[in-house]
Amino acid sequence: MKVFMIGGTGLLGCEAAIELIKAGHQVKSVALPPLPVGAPIPKEMELEFKDINKCTDEEVEAMLAGCDVFMYAAGVDERKECPPPVYEVYKKFNNDPLERLLPICKKVGVKNAVICGSYFSYMYKLAAGIMKNPANPDQKIRYTGEEFLDHNPYIRSRIEQEKIVEKYCDDTFSASVLELPYIFGVQPGRRPVWTILIEQLKRMESLPFTLYPAGGTAMLTCNQVGQALAGAALQKPGYGFRAIPISMYNMTWKQFLAIVYDALGKKGRKVISIPPWMMKLGMGSVQKDYDRRNIESGMDPFQLPYTMDYNLFIDPQETKDLGVKDADIETAIFDSIKLSVEAVNGTANLVGMMGEVEKK
Repeated sequence: MKVFMIGGTGLLGCEAAIELIKAGHQVKSVALPPLPVGAPIPKEMELEFKDINKCTDEEVEAMLAGCDVFMYAAGVDERKECPPPVYEVYKKFNNDPLERLLPICKKVGVKNAVICGSYFSYMYKLAAGIMKNPANPDQKIRYTGEEFLDHNPYIRSRIEQEKIVEKYCDDTFSASVLELPYIFGVQPGRRPVWTILIEQLKRMESLPFTLYPAGGTAMLTCNQVGQALAGAALQKPGYGFRAIPISMYNMTWKQFLAIVYDALGKKGRKVISIPPWMMKLGMGSVQKDYDRRNIESGMDPFQLPYTMDYNLFIDPQETKDLGVKDADIETAIFDSIKLSVEAVNGTANLVGMMGEVEKK
């Protein structure tokens, strides 16, 4: 089998390429430079550095010729700070490329596609009553699905992304959107997204304890994401459209922060779970900071306390069905925190996690 991938040098795309090549498949990728120093890019991957969005349709058709699977392992998540309107940034980097590339895939005979999405799409569907969560059947979500879309440009863009993908699925073309949660693990030479958490925790160092929401999150390692992407790519075509909530582990924020503080050399630091209204009191200063820097958040700061109060847990069975194996999540968290501290302190030479956006 031959896979054509956008983003094969990124944290997740690289892991997927490693898994596919290890299983005996061919991988061809287009990615943006620079290549992180020390990144374990498989030498067997056919790699070309260029911006796919600047290629003509004829050039894209030539790249896709003979490929069985298209994989989109690129894009922007909610932690990337952007000037308003932030929805247009998500549309440009997450959605517009798929609107253009998926019809080309079908034209040249690609049968299957795999796209990296977000588990916030899953949360929207829970809030809207479209789905039930077997991993968290009793807890209620404060907001309706419509309120999630109205208040959070990032969630709205991810739901739109899934609609775009589903639109092109039929008897001849199938696609899976993997609704990815928080991911841990590092790629040597690449800046982790968890620097944001380190900066948040530093602001509470003067307190005798850390204040944090009472909810929790699904999670997995970057290598497990690579396994999930590879597993989805190997599905037999003809299934149509699937949006798959992905997870291998569920932790409350308090459980997660206990591991983080252990990684920071502060094992045993007290973490106090606070109600949403208390967190919301501090969001006014966050919004003022965004306004001062001309930043629009992809997630409404005043709704975020209620979002983080929810245990956004996911039953791991569907993820295991893709062939994902167990891993050491605590070591992956340790690695992410260690490199994030180095990034915040300026002691590591790193390429941005979303370098293609940072250069704009």
